[in-house]
Amino acid sequence: MHILPRTNINFIGRRRYAFLVSAVLLAFGILAFVFIFLGKANLGIDFAGGTMIQGSFEKPMRVGQIRDALSTIGYGDAEIKVLKREVANSFMIRIKASEEEVTRVGEDVLAQLEKDYPDNKFNKDSVDEVGPVVGKILQNQARTAVILAFLGILIYIWIRFDFRFGVAATVCTFHDVLVILGILFILQKEITLLIVTALLTLAGYSLTDTVVVFDRIRENLRLFRKKGDFASIINSSINEVLSRTVITSITTLSVVVTLFLVGGEVLHDFSLALILGVIVGTYSSVFVASPIIVEWEIRSPKRFK
Repeated sequence: MHILPRTNINFIGRRRYAFLVSAVLLAFGILAFVFIFLGKANLGIDFAGGTMIQGSFEKPMRVGQIRDALSTIGYGDAEIKVLKREVANSFMIRIKASEEEVTRVGEDVLAQLEKDYPDNKFNKDSVDEVGPVVGKILQNQARTAVILAFLGILIYIWIRFDFRFGVAATVCTFHDVLVILGILFILQKEITLLIVTALLTLAGYSLTDTVVVFDRIRENLRLFRKKGDFASIINSSINEVLSRTVITSITTLSVVVTLFLVGGEVLHDFSLALILGVIVGTYSSVFVASPIIVEWEIRSPKRFK
């Protein structure tokens, strides 16, 4: 299926510019990773520890009113989000707390809201508590999950294609995760388990897109390696699957943008990460994965000749 005419864009010839853009984005990603590792980033209660309360008032309420009540008991810096914008009475309250405080934060908040607004009862839906020790365990598990995912990608591509392809796919996936992490860090988005889930989901999406390109490269290498230079074969392969890449990206984006617009506050950051991931994943499969193979071939041409 083609929605674009057959193109002849010199993607490989522009790889230097793409590498420069990726280097800048990766710098932010590495900075974000360091801050997260040191616990200095905007970590959610999943990792930092704290209490999350969800519920609704019987009458409309303003965020400022809730914050005023929480300031009385020392929680004025709490994160308060409106869950249903059409009726401003449903809220999510997140409060980071130490291990000693986390067990009583929920009770203190509910008691203070009842005291300050006795005529507007707050009906809690859920109260989730995560201690800092559990948060550290979740951080370690999240890092382990990401590392294992990368190793799995390397082994899979190595077996299916070639070691160079495996390295390129792994670097490409690592690039996507770090770039998205860096953008979320710049936007001061909260890093939660839901964000980690989005990153792992996008790793799979990016890999699928890259494998499609690699499949066409492998086919063309078998057919035309004697009729053209390596870089031109790679470039031709990318152009041949460009239409499929555009269709896939637009279709996926239509879903995640809808989720971003109507999915509610809870899924807002998750869907934003998915949107960024689709864009970055499409870019990297064309401008990162394949150019890495070309650069490797230029420096060590024996393997493919």
